[in-house]
Amino acid sequence: MLAIIAPGQGSQTPGMLSAWLEDPAIVQFTEKFSAAIGLDVARLGTTADADEIKDTANAQPLIVATGLMSSHALGIQNFSFVAGHSVGEITAAAIGGVLTPVDAMKLVRARGVEMAKAAGVTPSGMAAVLGGDRQVVLHAISDLGLVAANDNGGGQIVAAGDLESLAQLAPEGARVRPLAVAGAFHTPFMQSAVDPLRALAESISVSDSHKGVLSNRDGAVVTGGREVLDRIVNQIANPVRWDLCMQTLSALGVTGVIELAPAGTLVGLIKRAAPGIQQFALKTPDDLSAAREFAAEHGGK
Repeated sequence: MLAIIAPGQGSQTPGMLSAWLEDPAIVQFTEKFSAAIGLDVARLGTTADADEIKDTANAQPLIVATGLMSSHALGIQNFSFVAGHSVGEITAAAIGGVLTPVDAMKLVRARGVEMAKAAGVTPSGMAAVLGGDRQVVLHAISDLGLVAANDNGGGQIVAAGDLESLAQLAPEGARVRPLAVAGAFHTPFMQSAVDPLRALAESISVSDSHKGVLSNRDGAVVTGGREVLDRIVNQIANPVRWDLCMQTLSALGVTGVIELAPAGTLVGLIKRAAPGIQQFALKTPDDLSAAREFAAEHGGK
């Protein structure tokens, strides 16, 4: 059984669209997306530097566009489930048929802008906590008034909150690595971004999914289109439970996952937390043939 998964913010790298844009069909996708959201996606994915694509308002649409383009290039339908990490949930929803790719881009553009605004209200940030006992780490985060914003499994939890508290975070037996993000995503610091996104989401036509969409909230499999979108909006100010998504993939009997471009992060987490699931990272067009073979091995009819 096959699942398609989509990465979240932080997976972007300068020039990551260059190889994909050698395909005229992908160029057309890029032009359509850029016109729909008023942002030059091709430039962001080819010549923009690391600082520009680190900006939340740019990073989020670039990541979703790359995922959608790589999915289109892959061109398979023999998968049973889709899942995305954080902003990757929008990619997953589009691939699952909940909303059109253009509407997905409109939603993610607004999401990036509103989250960037929310991040500018109060200085805050995030830090990855690597290793250590899970309960010890969670208690250390909570004791400082921080939030476990991303529970990623595989010994990785991302704490978020005010910068002074983050600087004090030092759970026994764990390493703390500050992340280069200007905001405490998936915490109450993002609450001001929720209502504008909810209003936009309510104006978007949705369909029930023809695949099972895993939710970051609790790892549940959701097929109702409106519920999928509601969960995505609410997740802006609530923790990402990728650990539960991986548990669900295992419980469902998924044998293989393909991570869409810009791939690498999620397959690494699955390799550590759910090693019984085989992984494939679709990074460049050179990987397409092998990815289709992988899909044929694991996918249903």
